[in-house]
Amino acid sequence: MSSINSNTPEKQGSPDIIKDPEYFISTESLDKSSPEEQVEQLAQDLGINQKKLMWKIDLWVVPPFCLLYFLSFLDRVNISNANLYGLSTELGLVGNQYNTALTVFFVPYVFFEVAANYTIKFVRPHIWLSILVLLFGVLSIGMGFVQNFGGLVACRFLIGVTEASTFPSIFYLLSTYYSKSESQRRFSAFFSCTALSGAASGAIAYKIHDLDGVHGLSSWRWIFIIEGIVTCGCAVILFFLIADFPEQARFLNANEREFLKKKLEILSGTSSAFEIKNKLKDVLKCFKDWLIWLPALSYFGLIIPSYGYAYFAATIINQMGYTAVDAQQHSVYPWLCAFGLINITAFASDRFQKRLPFAIASCVIAIAGLAMVLGATTAPRVRYAGCFLTASGLYTAMPLVVCWAALNNGSHIRKSVGTAWQIGFGNIGGIIATFIFLAKDAPVYKPGLATCIAAVCFSIMCSLGYFYACMRMNKIKQTDAYKQEFAAMEQREQINAGDRNPSFKYLY
Repeated sequence: MSSINSNTPEKQGSPDIIKDPEYFISTESLDKSSPEEQVEQLAQDLGINQKKLMWKIDLWVVPPFCLLYFLSFLDRVNISNANLYGLSTELGLVGNQYNTALTVFFVPYVFFEVAANYTIKFVRPHIWLSILVLLFGVLSIGMGFVQNFGGLVACRFLIGVTEASTFPSIFYLLSTYYSKSESQRRFSAFFSCTALSGAASGAIAYKIHDLDGVHGLSSWRWIFIIEGIVTCGCAVILFFLIADFPEQARFLNANEREFLKKKLEILSGTSSAFEIKNKLKDVLKCFKDWLIWLPALSYFGLIIPSYGYAYFAATIINQMGYTAVDAQQHSVYPWLCAFGLINITAFASDRFQKRLPFAIASCVIAIAGLAMVLGATTAPRVRYAGCFLTASGLYTAMPLVVCWAALNNGSHIRKSVGTAWQIGFGNIGGIIATFIFLAKDAPVYKPGLATCIAAVCFSIMCSLGYFYACMRMNKIKQTDAYKQEFAAMEQREQINAGDRNPSFKYLY
């Protein structure tokens, strides 16, 4: 059935398709040897040592992205540490104004995700992302000098604009460097920086308390100023370190770029479609697919409790009887526990080539932790133990869900839209999170914690739905009727369809 493969000879009139016949994978060779054997032969032909190349990619690609998102998440959640040191009191915030300041971050963050991922095909990633890091670093410094509610809201809104592209773009870029069997531990290594950032936020705030009153500035202002200055300095370094797409990567030579591109095409069974100039209609077409929506809904269910925890954990710990300074210190340890579980689970998931069982197990751990924080209202130590399970479960489940979807999207346009929409739509949950933990509900936060438990259950249901959809599509794509329908498509549409190619197998 080689005629239905997306790598058939170019049809007349198909626009934006590369003309080099070697760009397409030989369907004849696919029939004669396994994908792994083809990759090995390709490595020999191009003189590539695969182990050394993988180490090279890991060193050049993952650490800069880890640093980038560490800074991004740090500048996003440090407002909770600042609030513990008197931000609301000094700015005269009343009612739900603090929650509103948290919410405005997510409005542009949700709306600019897809547009930002679309833009990154036209502006090289190392330029685009380093500029954004510089901008949200400057804005973080600005938050250290705000004098009222209006200034706080304006800075939070603009930080949401500048950070809109960081998270989805990184997942998009990572998915173009690694195969499905290589991806989860790299995705989770990057995502675990969220946990380290949460830990660092508390640890930095703990140390910064000593600066209270220096140069007439309160300690909460120094949190923003110091972290913002560090972010701006790192932005300059990241300009030289951030990896572009494999086809543009400065750290790879020509043979390495060719090998990596063809290796991923062989292992996925589809062309990457990097060379195709996508249009708005290509973006809109992606939204007609349930395989784009279900992961977004699952991630949405996890975002509600994860941001709820990130923003209010220090406050909850403070209300267990610790001073504000001690609460900052004790907020670090659950994040460190989460960092360990994230990476251990990622190695196991890649080892067994399974996503659903590990995602559900992580969600169950999170539910147990949330239940402990909710139910043990008179047992501070039990509530604190619940924080460990909550952070570990939630922040382990999220990279599993995102990586699962990102690697199941076959072409550049589907990776771009899929990752952006999953994270953009999912972050609507952040808006909900900021309004379910209200000051009037302290110290139990019963409505917020109950909502969080329900949200994780919703995520489990959506993950099960995605599992069923992937399994069903794997079967449908092997039917003669589907293959004939796919073969009748224009080649440009076949390549853009990516994972809809009959030779692509969904992972679950």
